[in-house]
Amino acid sequence: MPSSINKVILVGNLGQDPEVRQTESGMKIVSFSVATTESWKDKTSGEKKDRTEWHRVVIFSNGLSELAEKYLKKGSRIYVEGALRTRKWQGNDGQDHYTTEIVISNFNGTFVMMGGSGQSSESHSENTSSKPSESQVSAPVDDIDDEIPF
Repeated sequence: MPSSINKVILVGNLGQDPEVRQTESGMKIVSFSVATTESWKDKTSGEKKDRTEWHRVVIFSNGLSELAEKYLKKGSRIYVEGALRTRKWQGNDGQDHYTTEIVISNFNGTFVMMGGSGQSSESHSENTSSKPSESQVSAPVDDIDDEIPF
């Protein structure tokens, strides 16, 4: 059994079309933002409340990058499985900057394009473990109890 696990699973929607870059060695790097929204009913006012979080996803895998570039578009519903990585860089002002991303790289990540009504879902993975079926990841979010337990 591993001593630690770095695994992130998200289901959300793309906020914009993926950005594609290429390294000097020819490897494609695809990045995009995924929005996840949490909804609940305020106990005092009865009003519906929402909170949206944005997550940066980066794909370092030629095969998955090609698929993401070809099929992912703004608004696409997607299941993402990857690892958290924090990068540090220095800006033009000399200040240190940090960003945390969900990274999908060779053999440790998955993404599933989840279609709407009448569309099929496509799963793409380069990992060796089993990946979830569509029925495991596409349960309607509206069926979740709106009450916050605290």
